[in-house]
Amino acid sequence: MANRPLGAQISHMLKARGVSTIFGIPGVHNQEMYRGIEEAGLTHVLARHEQGAGFMADGYARATGRPGVAYVITGPGLCNIMTPMGQAYSDSVPLLVLSSCLLDTAATRGQLHQMRDQEGAAAAVCDWSETAVTPDAAYHLIDRALGEMTIGRKRPKHIQVPIPLLEGAAPESWPAKAALGPRPIQPEPDWITYAAALLSEAKRPLFVFGGGAVALGYPDLGQSRPELLERVLRKTGAATFTTYAGRGIVPDDSPLHFGATLARVGSADVIASADLVIAVGTTLSEVDLWRDDLGHSGRLLRVDIDDEVLSENIARQQPVRSDAEAFFAALDAALPDRAATGWTPQEVADKRTAWRTEIDMERPGILPVADALRAALPDNTIIYSDMTQFAYAAKEVWPMARPNLWHHPYGFGTLGYALPAAIGGKIGKPDQPVVAVAGDYGFQYTLQELMVAVELELSLPIIVWDNGKLGEIEDSMVRAQIAPNAVIQKNPDFVKLAEAYGAASAAPQTLAQMADDVRSALARQGPTLIYLDATVLTSS
Repeated sequence: MANRPLGAQISHMLKARGVSTIFGIPGVHNQEMYRGIEEAGLTHVLARHEQGAGFMADGYARATGRPGVAYVITGPGLCNIMTPMGQAYSDSVPLLVLSSCLLDTAATRGQLHQMRDQEGAAAAVCDWSETAVTPDAAYHLIDRALGEMTIGRKRPKHIQVPIPLLEGAAPESWPAKAALGPRPIQPEPDWITYAAALLSEAKRPLFVFGGGAVALGYPDLGQSRPELLERVLRKTGAATFTTYAGRGIVPDDSPLHFGATLARVGSADVIASADLVIAVGTTLSEVDLWRDDLGHSGRLLRVDIDDEVLSENIARQQPVRSDAEAFFAALDAALPDRAATGWTPQEVADKRTAWRTEIDMERPGILPVADALRAALPDNTIIYSDMTQFAYAAKEVWPMARPNLWHHPYGFGTLGYALPAAIGGKIGKPDQPVVAVAGDYGFQYTLQELMVAVELELSLPIIVWDNGKLGEIEDSMVRAQIAPNAVIQKNPDFVKLAEAYGAASAAPQTLAQMADDVRSALARQGPTLIYLDATVLTSS
């Protein structure tokens, strides 16, 4: 392995550090990165567009918890994957993009794939973007990226390597160090004493759980974390909300759980009635709340590992630097049992019923279809959804057996996410059911990746919800008193399109037929496009 081209050495280094799959597209500028792929024992997934490669790597990372890695070329290849990089940044996904770059762009102009500032362009949509100017620098940057994805907030990184460096001889990278496990960030003992005292005094305590707290919903080899959470909630008598990304942390049938309904207007009044709110692992962003603020009137404790979150200027906020598990373990030890609080199961049930009715009125006919789809799927199904009204309605009410089962482009809000991300998820979890849910418009952003699912014979139901228009945009225009414009498009025959790609297809006319088609698709080798005509199914 001594003194081989650096491009080959990088693949061997990644393999030695636990990477098994690369998503990407080869080109003349990055072909040296492909020299060592097979020799290193890596699996390469050939996307049909770099945007698809990025979303596949994102879906793989969300399903497995391991970094998704993509190889792309200089210039347009990197530009095409920047949308997935932005999505991964907003949703805290560990995505490592390795690209080639030109050695010089200042003195030499007019080169193939030339950009004025490729490193800077990528830096705008990821955690950091760096250029490796020596083989050792490339190795250090890769170790730094993978290490930070393990011990810190998981966000995308970009490393670019000049083409002559990839082609040049380089020594073997140093041996992989012992794998770094997560380093729990322990809360200061005084903060636990303070939080326990506040909880003991509170008449209506409330927890809000975000994506940074999903580990609380998973059992581990030692103490069961769901049992830890259940004990703390029992001891405090607290009610709960989750963000969309935090769904499944609290069991959906918990009597004091309001669900993933922070976006409901009435949730602000509920939160204002709490005299203590503890927000755990959440940025409380616009896409969590869809209003300017949480709505709290009492004290707010923010438990997080991100200094940016903890330093936000929010009224009555007090920051607690800790990860969710360490905070709850310490809190559990400090809390005595207490009598019931001012929350009642009937109050929570009434609100949830009212909010479901609101959702049904806002997007008529979708919830019965979502309920039928949910009943047809195993509890452990991983779902990847696109920016579509079907997902907007369903993700507020869909019961989750555990966290990390429904993945959506929450923050950046990219169309075309669902299909390639589901492909990546299925590659990462081949023995687990995976489903893609896309709208008729968004599906066409990345429909060419259907060929990847066919090529790999992935058992993958692909739900295409067709309302024949950009329904959410039309509704927004109407609310803004704008005459709807450019929201109606002509669609292809999706069933024939699927067949042209070599996929199976179905176009159910009733909810019962849809359920049967979904079950058949899960059992079939190869993908199945299930076309749902919104007009037909919402009236069936």
